[in-house]
Amino acid sequence: MQKVWESTELEYAFLFTLRKVNSINTEGFKQFFNNLPVDPYIKGNYRSRRLSRFTVSGDNLTKLPHGYLFQSKDYNPLLGDIKREFAELDDALVELDIFKNLVLAFIDSCKLHPEAEIGVHQIRTTCSPDNLGNPAPEGIHRDGTDFIGIFSVTRENIQGGETHLYTAKKEKPVFSKILHPGELLLVNDHEFFHFTTPIKPQTEGQGIRDVFVLTSPSLLT
Repeated sequence: MQKVWESTELEYAFLFTLRKVNSINTEGFKQFFNNLPVDPYIKGNYRSRRLSRFTVSGDNLTKLPHGYLFQSKDYNPLLGDIKREFAELDDALVELDIFKNLVLAFIDSCKLHPEAEIGVHQIRTTCSPDNLGNPAPEGIHRDGTDFIGIFSVTRENIQGGETHLYTAKKEKPVFSKILHPGELLLVNDHEFFHFTTPIKPQTEGQGIRDVFVLTSPSLLT
């Protein structure tokens, strides 16, 4: 399997790692965030989302049948114990080499076994002068999976959106950083809680934050 990332300086006991994925030009992703359906499970219409799941054989991605996202209330007190359904990722997006490189970077970095199932969430959070955007409305949380990858695609006209990692909910974060386009944060979900702060516009008009969130297992049923 090809190696598609280079490490930067930050590691914490090999339990979370920040990578810069140099094989990906994020400009190639941007058009696919403009037609995301609104997330119907979050009030306020500030979040849009698609979701698909994959397995990888060598350097080849296989898209799996449609499924439902499910988390227990132990992990998601806001939307736990609800079967959530989202539209699949656009086929033209999945066919891009940069998309394959992103999934391979996640697999390589987490040392996943060949049969591992990966969920890929495509998420846009928006904000306006009248409304904040909340990337993590459930608060400080775990997802209930093994590994998480957060890949930044776009930050446009926003402030905030800083990602935090915690060893316990009531402790200070051990990691705090705004993820810039091309950066991939990998997290052991068994060891850390995570949270991203709300966003607001820097100037008049709309602000956007686009990310891919990858999980293994996929959390889809």
